[in-house]
Amino acid sequence: MGNTASCCVASSPKLRRKAHARLDSDPEPEPLSREDTGWNLQHISDRENVDDLNMEYNPSDHPRASTLFLSKSQTDVRDKRKSLFTNHLTHIVETKHHTGRARRKHSSCSTIFLDDNTVSQPNLKHTIKCVALAIYYHIKNRDPNDRTLLDIFDEKLHPLSKVEVPPDYDEHDPEQKHIYRFVRTLFSAAQLTAECAIVTLVYLERLLTYAEIDICPGSWKRIVLGAILLASKVWDDQAVWNVDYCQILKDITVEDMNELERQFLELLQFNINVPSSVYAKYYFDLRSLSEANNLSCPLEPLSRDRAQKLEAVSRLCEDKYRDCRKAAKKRSMSADQLSVVRWAPAIIP
Repeated sequence: MGNTASCCVASSPKLRRKAHARLDSDPEPEPLSREDTGWNLQHISDRENVDDLNMEYNPSDHPRASTLFLSKSQTDVRDKRKSLFTNHLTHIVETKHHTGRARRKHSSCSTIFLDDNTVSQPNLKHTIKCVALAIYYHIKNRDPNDRTLLDIFDEKLHPLSKVEVPPDYDEHDPEQKHIYRFVRTLFSAAQLTAECAIVTLVYLERLLTYAEIDICPGSWKRIVLGAILLASKVWDDQAVWNVDYCQILKDITVEDMNELERQFLELLQFNINVPSSVYAKYYFDLRSLSEANNLSCPLEPLSRDRAQKLEAVSRLCEDKYRDCRKAAKKRSMSADQLSVVRWAPAIIP
């Protein structure tokens, strides 16, 4: 769904002209070329590969393209890194002055420090904080000359509460904690997972790319709501219904939620597919963003029970990977035994 090329081959004008000619006059069917019969079908890997020239314009589709939020945060991140480096050096000097050594956690032969955050099982609270920070950078570093605001995302036209929207609602950037509180409320009430938060960010950046708009103070809530609504239905097995969000946001109607979902899908061109490579890219870019902004998960020593759980999960992934390789090898061996059948044009009497 949403691929730029379809697996169905449409008939060419040349093929249609030959078909009409056979129906009118020619009793003997003319042999068709390989091109006309669709013999040279694209392989699925060729259809799903995105042109490298357009790679930078499709960060939510291509695994090697840079994410938008990470590129928009680079300026602020460089300044923060300088200040953090200066503060870190000052802290080390002060700590050495009082204790004689720096108080930092380092892994050793007897103790290993790990955070509770992996690509297969991200930490929920930490992931929501990182996603909120990415949205914050989107709003803060948006194009000041771009005033495009679609009606469906305009909070003044479609308010989320009965509280009157101030006249200058679209002029003041929200703080990061306000974005985090809004996203956390939805995820907590709907009991969504951390993986859903990552997919939400993928859909958000895909919307900004496809619709060629920027997220701004007057539209960020409804854009985030639409992305969460869609991600929860695509990712979670037990999807949250639109009426459930109406119970979380008391003043919104089901009709408004349905229209928001419909237009969000249309702007995405119904491309809701998120490859595992793109998901992993967003996860690790969020980790880079959190480390640059000092939002890393707290490190904890690796205990015996936790080590056994990690070993069990690793063994399970290895078994699953081995089974996939066996199934792929079996499919390739069975495909080699197939005989090539030439296509013949159908004759309509």
